[in-house]
Amino acid sequence: MKTQAQTSWGSLHWLWLSLVIILADLGTKWLALEHLQYAQPVPILPIFDLTLLYNYGAAFSFLADAGGWQRWFFALIALGVSAVLLVWLKRTPRQEWWLALALASILGGALGNLYDRIMHGYVVDFISLHYGGWYFPAFNLADTAITLGAAILILDMLFFAERRAASEKTIEDSK
Repeated sequence: MKTQAQTSWGSLHWLWLSLVIILADLGTKWLALEHLQYAQPVPILPIFDLTLLYNYGAAFSFLADAGGWQRWFFALIALGVSAVLLVWLKRTPRQEWWLALALASILGGALGNLYDRIMHGYVVDFISLHYGGWYFPAFNLADTAITLGAAILILDMLFFAERRAASEKTIEDSK
């Protein structure tokens, strides 16, 4: 039997994961800022370098050369998305851990990058993957958490949402 507190707090207990992601992201960005020279690759593996870069735009440097207004535009978007994710997490039943994992991961990544955008005016990127002459845009741990969270969210929508809706209908029909 669920207590009133478990029902009213939903899956907010997953905020610990968001906090871990934020701390890991900000810690690794601090290390990159302290120990890497801007745009100077440090080879780790044949396909992986640590390369300090600043992203003034959004994903893949979208609007990076827009003149500065994009800093606050993307910060407002991140705040809005974070608010929506918090409400969604609160409304997610505790047993739906897969969905909660996705939401908490996206939230942690969004807040990690939001901190950079507000404090620096850009997002610190330092992970560089490449093969031959092809380079994937540099990214960071927050971007990784957002991407993994979004992938889990898509999987949840494709494979679990229908089953969840059917079980909710069964519960409603039995009342």
